[in-house]
Amino acid sequence: MATTTTNRRCLITGGAGFVGFHLTQNLLSDDATEVTLVDNFVRGRRDEDFDCLRSSSRVRIITGDICDPAFYQQLEGRSFDEVYHLAAIIGVKNVLERPHDVIRVNGMGTLALLDWFVQSNSGKLLFSSTSEAYAWTKGICDLPIPTPEDVPLALTDLKNPRASYAGSKIFGELAVNQYCQQYDKPFTIVRYHNVYGPHGTWDGGREKAPAAICRKVAQASLSGGSEIEIWGDGTRTRSFMYIDDCIKGTQMLTASDITEPLNIGSSELVSINQLVDIVEDIAGVQLQRKYLLDAPGGVNGRNSDNTLILAQLGWEPSTKLRDGLNITYDWVKEQIASGTASL
Repeated sequence: MATTTTNRRCLITGGAGFVGFHLTQNLLSDDATEVTLVDNFVRGRRDEDFDCLRSSSRVRIITGDICDPAFYQQLEGRSFDEVYHLAAIIGVKNVLERPHDVIRVNGMGTLALLDWFVQSNSGKLLFSSTSEAYAWTKGICDLPIPTPEDVPLALTDLKNPRASYAGSKIFGELAVNQYCQQYDKPFTIVRYHNVYGPHGTWDGGREKAPAAICRKVAQASLSGGSEIEIWGDGTRTRSFMYIDDCIKGTQMLTASDITEPLNIGSSELVSINQLVDIVEDIAGVQLQRKYLLDAPGGVNGRNSDNTLILAQLGWEPSTKLRDGLNITYDWVKEQIASGTASL
């Protein structure tokens, strides 16, 4: 039997997370690619699908804390063609309750990774930033919707715990730029906008809104539940990007020579109320909506201006929201019905 020669080695921090899981699947579709996943498994999923992924002879799992400089001893003598830095603490609940940990992990973790990366023989670094980087701009000037990449990045209330996430990602972009330019290392930065799809998680305050809403609607259809909780009054708008489009854009950006931050998101803008409407229609159920007092610091509207990435790489999302929600709802319902995820 002929053996496959590995000619591309990739490292993914946060490799057991939502985007990391799908990115690994995509990378492994190339038989000549080997993937090393780094995760502390505090948030990452360990399920049958992930076990199947990790059973591949071309996947290596390293459990560790990227904030600990000693961790990088496990990477000594190894170099990677591509390094995807996805590890971070996310989720409104985590940000509100543990802002100091958000700063520590997202800030110190990125610095520790960069200290290793610039001294290694590894190639391209992709840093995953966020649309939250624009969230506080509204405090100093009008925030255009859709939002282009050249708007000022600002933090207007450092005492607000919600500033910890946006601040840590802005700091990460700064650190990646300065480290990689100083050491002449190739890099790219992507600002993700609300990614959703199968294998997303919803517990522990780390849900993406579509996955959480799909879960609530699935609960109603399976157990007769009738209530869904929504932050604010449900009129806030977002653009939700299906995971396959996210991964395609990520791969195209990594393969490019672009160093300026680029948005990867959907231009299909919907409110949370409209999102619930669509999922209810898909499921054939209707829920009673309970509106909660919103956490301070939220943004009324967030939408991705994809002009630059379309012009430079030809990327644009191809999955309509309803189609992506159909797939996500079916997966969530199957997880609950099988007992993989509890009601």
